[in-house]
Amino acid sequence: PVLAAESCVKMLASQRAFAAHAGATRPVAGPSRVALSVFARESRIGSKPVPVPKGVTVTIDGQTMKVKGPLGAMEHTFTPYVKLEQKDGVIQVSKAEDTRLGMSQHGLSRSLTSNMVVGVSTGFSKVMELVGTGYRAAVAGKELTLNVGYSKPRVLAIPEGLKVTVEKSTTLTISGYDKVKIGDFAALVRRQREPEPYKGKGIRYQGEIIKLKEGKAGGGKKK
Repeated sequence: PVLAAESCVKMLASQRAFAAHAGATRPVAGPSRVALSVFARESRIGSKPVPVPKGVTVTIDGQTMKVKGPLGAMEHTFTPYVKLEQKDGVIQVSKAEDTRLGMSQHGLSRSLTSNMVVGVSTGFSKVMELVGTGYRAAVAGKELTLNVGYSKPRVLAIPEGLKVTVEKSTTLTISGYDKVKIGDFAALVRRQREPEPYKGKGIRYQGEIIKLKEGKAGGGKKK
Protein backbone atom coordinates (compact mmCIF):
# COMPACT_ATOMS: atom_id res chain seq x y z
CA PRO A 1 0.00 0.00 0.00
CA VAL A 2 2.84 2.40 0.81
CA LEU A 3 4.53 1.81 -2.55
CA ALA A 4 1.22 2.24 -4.40
CA ALA A 5 0.57 5.55 -2.64
CA GLU A 6 4.08 6.79 -3.46
CA SER A 7 3.66 5.88 -7.14
CA CYS A 8 0.32 7.75 -7.32
CA VAL A 9 1.91 10.83 -5.71
CA LYS A 10 4.78 10.75 -8.22
CA MET A 11 2.33 10.40 -11.15
CA LEU A 12 0.24 13.38 -10.01
CA ALA A 13 3.37 15.48 -9.48
CA SER A 14 4.66 14.71 -12.97
CA GLN A 15 1.29 15.58 -14.54
CA ARG A 16 1.11 18.90 -12.66
CA ALA A 17 4.65 19.76 -13.72
CA PHE A 18 3.83 19.03 -17.36
CA ALA A 19 0.62 21.11 -17.19
CA ALA A 20 2.48 24.05 -15.62
CA HIS A 21 5.18 23.84 -18.27
CA ALA A 22 2.57 23.89 -21.04
CA GLY A 23 0.92 26.98 -19.59
CA ALA A 24 -2.21 25.29 -18.35
CA THR A 25 -4.27 27.39 -15.96
CA ARG A 26 -6.34 24.56 -14.51
CA PRO A 27 -4.63 21.99 -12.28
CA VAL A 28 -4.81 18.35 -13.19
CA ALA A 29 -7.08 16.46 -10.79
CA GLY A 30 -5.87 12.95 -11.54
CA PRO A 31 -4.90 10.42 -14.24
CA SER A 32 -6.77 11.05 -17.48
CA ARG A 33 -8.83 8.34 -19.18
CA VAL A 34 -9.11 7.74 -22.91
CA ALA A 35 -12.25 6.10 -24.34
CA LEU A 36 -11.60 3.57 -27.08
CA SER A 37 -14.12 2.79 -29.82
CA VAL A 38 -13.78 -0.34 -31.97
CA PHE A 39 -15.50 -0.55 -35.35
CA ALA A 40 -15.64 -3.57 -37.69
CA ARG A 41 -15.04 -1.77 -40.96
CA GLU A 42 -15.37 -4.78 -43.26
CA SER A 43 -17.44 -7.93 -42.99
CA ARG A 44 -15.57 -11.05 -44.03
CA ILE A 45 -18.84 -12.63 -45.15
CA GLY A 46 -20.10 -9.52 -46.91
CA SER A 47 -16.89 -9.01 -48.89
CA LYS A 48 -17.13 -12.45 -50.54
CA PRO A 49 -18.71 -12.39 -54.01
CA VAL A 50 -21.68 -14.65 -54.76
CA PRO A 51 -21.09 -16.81 -57.87
CA VAL A 52 -24.02 -17.22 -60.25
CA PRO A 53 -24.19 -20.80 -61.65
CA LYS A 54 -25.34 -21.72 -65.13
CA GLY A 55 -29.08 -21.81 -65.58
CA VAL A 56 -29.71 -19.03 -63.06
CA THR A 57 -30.88 -15.59 -64.19
CA VAL A 58 -30.36 -12.58 -61.92
CA THR A 59 -32.05 -9.21 -62.47
CA ILE A 60 -31.13 -6.23 -60.28
CA ASP A 61 -33.35 -3.14 -60.34
CA GLY A 62 -32.21 -0.66 -57.69
CA GLN A 63 -32.60 -2.41 -54.34
CA THR A 64 -34.79 -5.22 -55.73
CA MET A 65 -33.22 -8.44 -56.94
CA LYS A 66 -35.04 -11.19 -58.85
CA VAL A 67 -33.51 -14.65 -59.19
CA LYS A 68 -34.86 -17.42 -61.44
CA GLY A 69 -33.52 -20.94 -61.75
CA PRO A 70 -34.48 -24.57 -62.37
CA LEU A 71 -36.26 -24.94 -59.01
CA GLY A 72 -38.19 -21.68 -58.95
CA ALA A 73 -38.03 -17.90 -58.75
CA MET A 74 -37.48 -15.53 -55.83
CA GLU A 75 -37.58 -11.79 -55.29
CA HIS A 76 -36.28 -9.65 -52.44
CA THR A 77 -35.95 -5.92 -51.77
CA PHE A 78 -32.80 -5.06 -49.84
CA THR A 79 -32.19 -2.23 -47.41
CA PRO A 80 -30.84 1.03 -48.89
CA TYR A 81 -27.71 0.69 -46.74
CA VAL A 82 -26.17 -1.80 -49.22
CA LYS A 83 -25.45 -1.81 -52.95
CA LEU A 84 -25.83 -4.75 -55.34
CA GLU A 85 -23.76 -5.16 -58.50
CA GLN A 86 -23.58 -8.02 -60.99
CA LYS A 87 -20.40 -8.37 -63.02
CA ASP A 88 -18.40 -11.21 -64.62
CA GLY A 89 -20.76 -13.93 -63.41
CA VAL A 90 -20.76 -12.90 -59.73
CA ILE A 91 -22.87 -10.68 -57.49
CA GLN A 92 -20.96 -8.24 -55.29
CA VAL A 93 -22.62 -6.78 -52.20
CA SER A 94 -21.07 -3.61 -50.76
CA LYS A 95 -21.94 -0.96 -48.18
CA ALA A 96 -23.74 2.14 -49.41
CA GLU A 97 -22.51 4.16 -46.43
CA ASP A 98 -19.94 3.66 -43.71
CA THR A 99 -22.24 3.62 -40.68
CA ARG A 100 -23.06 1.14 -37.95
CA LEU A 101 -26.29 0.12 -39.70
CA GLY A 102 -24.52 -0.19 -43.02
CA MET A 103 -21.87 -2.44 -41.50
CA SER A 104 -24.48 -4.61 -39.76
CA GLN A 105 -26.50 -5.07 -42.98
CA HIS A 106 -23.47 -5.89 -45.14
CA GLY A 107 -22.97 -9.54 -44.14
CA LEU A 108 -26.70 -10.19 -43.77
CA SER A 109 -27.49 -8.97 -47.28
CA ARG A 110 -24.71 -11.12 -48.75
CA SER A 111 -26.09 -14.20 -46.94
CA LEU A 112 -29.60 -13.51 -48.22
CA THR A 113 -28.26 -13.13 -51.76
CA SER A 114 -26.37 -16.42 -51.54
CA ASN A 115 -29.44 -18.23 -50.15
CA MET A 116 -31.54 -17.02 -53.08
CA VAL A 117 -29.02 -18.12 -55.72
CA VAL A 118 -28.34 -21.51 -54.11
CA GLY A 119 -32.04 -22.07 -53.45
CA VAL A 120 -33.23 -21.73 -57.05
CA SER A 121 -30.27 -23.76 -58.38
CA THR A 122 -29.72 -26.70 -55.97
CA GLY A 123 -32.25 -26.10 -53.18
CA PHE A 124 -32.19 -26.74 -49.43
CA SER A 125 -33.46 -29.58 -47.24
CA LYS A 126 -33.92 -30.38 -43.57
CA VAL A 127 -34.34 -33.87 -42.12
CA MET A 128 -36.43 -34.55 -39.00
CA GLU A 129 -36.88 -37.66 -36.88
CA LEU A 130 -39.82 -38.94 -34.83
CA VAL A 131 -38.67 -40.72 -31.66
CA GLY A 132 -41.28 -42.56 -29.59
CA THR A 133 -43.39 -45.69 -29.46
CA GLY A 134 -46.08 -45.58 -32.13
CA TYR A 135 -44.90 -42.24 -33.52
CA ARG A 136 -45.27 -42.05 -37.29
CA ALA A 137 -45.79 -39.54 -40.11
CA ALA A 138 -47.54 -39.73 -43.47
CA VAL A 139 -48.02 -37.40 -46.44
CA ALA A 140 -51.24 -37.30 -48.46
CA GLY A 141 -51.40 -34.65 -51.17
CA LYS A 142 -50.51 -31.31 -49.59
CA GLU A 143 -51.07 -32.42 -46.00
CA LEU A 144 -48.69 -33.88 -43.42
CA THR A 145 -50.26 -36.14 -40.79
CA LEU A 146 -48.41 -36.70 -37.52
CA ASN A 147 -49.30 -39.38 -34.98
CA VAL A 148 -47.24 -38.37 -31.97
CA GLY A 149 -49.06 -39.67 -28.90
CA TYR A 150 -52.21 -37.51 -28.89
CA SER A 151 -55.76 -38.79 -29.00
CA LYS A 152 -56.09 -37.37 -32.52
CA PRO A 153 -53.46 -37.02 -35.26
CA ARG A 154 -52.02 -33.59 -36.03
CA VAL A 155 -52.63 -32.51 -39.65
CA LEU A 156 -50.50 -29.71 -41.13
CA ALA A 157 -50.88 -28.04 -44.53
CA ILE A 158 -47.65 -28.11 -46.52
CA PRO A 159 -46.79 -24.56 -47.71
CA GLU A 160 -46.53 -23.76 -51.40
CA GLY A 161 -43.06 -24.36 -52.80
CA LEU A 162 -42.12 -27.04 -50.25
CA LYS A 163 -41.94 -30.82 -50.66
CA VAL A 164 -42.19 -33.29 -47.79
CA THR A 165 -41.20 -36.95 -48.08
CA VAL A 166 -41.44 -39.65 -45.39
CA GLU A 167 -39.13 -42.65 -45.02
CA LYS A 168 -39.88 -45.61 -42.72
CA SER A 169 -42.72 -43.58 -41.16
CA THR A 170 -40.34 -41.91 -38.68
CA THR A 171 -38.01 -39.83 -40.86
CA LEU A 172 -39.30 -36.91 -42.88
CA THR A 173 -37.42 -34.60 -45.24
CA ILE A 174 -38.53 -31.03 -45.97
CA SER A 175 -37.05 -29.61 -49.18
CA GLY A 176 -37.52 -26.54 -51.37
CA TYR A 177 -35.84 -23.44 -52.74
CA ASP A 178 -36.80 -21.00 -49.96
CA LYS A 179 -34.57 -21.57 -46.92
CA VAL A 180 -36.75 -19.38 -44.69
CA LYS A 181 -39.93 -21.33 -45.50
CA ILE A 182 -38.16 -24.61 -44.83
CA GLY A 183 -36.96 -23.43 -41.43
CA ASP A 184 -40.37 -22.03 -40.45
CA PHE A 185 -42.25 -25.20 -41.42
CA ALA A 186 -39.66 -27.43 -39.72
CA ALA A 187 -40.05 -25.40 -36.52
CA LEU A 188 -43.86 -25.78 -36.79
CA VAL A 189 -43.53 -29.56 -37.16
CA ARG A 190 -41.19 -29.76 -34.15
CA ARG A 191 -43.62 -27.78 -31.99
CA GLN A 192 -46.27 -30.50 -32.44
CA ARG A 193 -44.30 -32.68 -29.99
CA GLU A 194 -41.09 -31.17 -28.72
CA PRO A 195 -38.54 -33.64 -27.29
CA GLU A 196 -39.17 -34.25 -23.60
CA PRO A 197 -36.15 -34.03 -21.28
CA TYR A 198 -36.24 -37.48 -19.64
CA LYS A 199 -36.41 -40.05 -22.46
CA GLY A 200 -36.01 -37.72 -25.44
CA LYS A 201 -39.30 -38.73 -27.07
CA GLY A 202 -40.68 -36.28 -29.59
CA ILE A 203 -39.85 -34.68 -32.93
CA ARG A 204 -36.26 -33.53 -33.40
CA TYR A 205 -33.91 -32.34 -36.13
CA GLN A 206 -31.53 -34.96 -37.45
CA GLY A 207 -28.31 -34.70 -35.47
CA GLU A 208 -29.91 -32.60 -32.71
CA ILE A 209 -28.53 -33.35 -29.27
CA ILE A 210 -31.14 -33.53 -26.52
CA LYS A 211 -29.83 -32.97 -23.01
CA LEU A 212 -31.61 -35.51 -20.84
CA LYS A 213 -32.39 -34.99 -17.18
CA GLU A 214 -31.76 -37.64 -14.58
CA GLY A 215 -35.01 -39.17 -13.37
CA LYS A 216 -35.96 -39.30 -9.73
CA ALA A 217 -34.60 -42.38 -8.02
CA GLY A 218 -37.11 -44.44 -6.05
CA GLY A 219 -36.47 -44.28 -2.32
CA GLY A 220 -36.37 -47.32 -0.09
CA LYS A 221 -39.00 -48.18 2.50
CA LYS A 222 -38.83 -46.28 5.72
CA LYS A 223 -37.94 -48.34 8.73
